[in-house]
Amino acid sequence: MINKVLLLFLGFSLISGEVSDEKVAIENNNSAEILLGEFTQADLEKAPHSRWFVPGYENYKPKKEALKTIKKNIHDYEILMFMGTWCADSRYEVPRFFKLIDEVDFDRKNIKNIAVNRAKTAPGNLDKEYKVHRVPTIIFIKDGKEVNRFVEYSIESLEEDIAKIVEGKEYTDPYSE
Repeated sequence: MINKVLLLFLGFSLISGEVSDEKVAIENNNSAEILLGEFTQADLEKAPHSRWFVPGYENYKPKKEALKTIKKNIHDYEILMFMGTWCADSRYEVPRFFKLIDEVDFDRKNIKNIAVNRAKTAPGNLDKEYKVHRVPTIIFIKDGKEVNRFVEYSIESLEEDIAKIVEGKEYTDPYSE
């Protein structure tokens, strides 16, 4: 029933041309709540997401050298992060990402977090505009242009991959052609 209501809501939003900037919580067929749309770290710190978010955040110990590189270089960027609260890779990497952001004192107003459904879509067109096919996808934008992206899982480690991106070193995500 809830999925039908959601489809009706999304269908009406698309027909009317209006897309809400508010976050939307829905339930999937297994009655597990997933987030859809823009969200904050505080949303992940609440049940039911807290059971995977909090331990992932608290137990993550990023490598100090990579952390130093990120702290030195990340402040010139805006970040657009797509994730799915239903996705195992997002549940693994996103708490770590937020821990990294906190460790380097990154300004949260320069991050936009978007939760997608299982089809990897969300209200609005950002998922289409940025060609999001896997989650998590963390896009690094500098001077209004995409510089690089982290997609789904790390090559070395989350912090080493992000350090390469923000330092401007060569980095290719696992799905780049």
